[in-house]
Amino acid sequence: MPRNDDANIDGRVNGEQPDAPEKDHLGWRLFYMLLIAFMLSISQTVLTVLTVVQFIVMLVNSGERNARLADFGTDLGIWMAKAARYQSAASEVKPWPWTDLD
Repeated sequence: MPRNDDANIDGRVNGEQPDAPEKDHLGWRLFYMLLIAFMLSISQTVLTVLTVVQFIVMLVNSGERNARLADFGTDLGIWMAKAARYQSAASEVKPWPWTDLD
């Protein structure tokens, strides 16, 4: 049984967001947005490396994927989606490390 089914993933990305204690001052929001933008660029690099490693694993294992790498990719994608929601002001909740990763 896979760890993440489609309904679970949809709930983690689009589900009810925990209430932020209060809105950040715009200066702090800019600081967080810049920091999260930097973290997003690092996560894109990590995703690229993950993609290459997973493809190599699949080549070696006759098309069988590594489940732990796939789960990590799912978690990374969910974090990126939550970061994008904060960046675009669709949510006031900052992604990990300010909140739980889920």
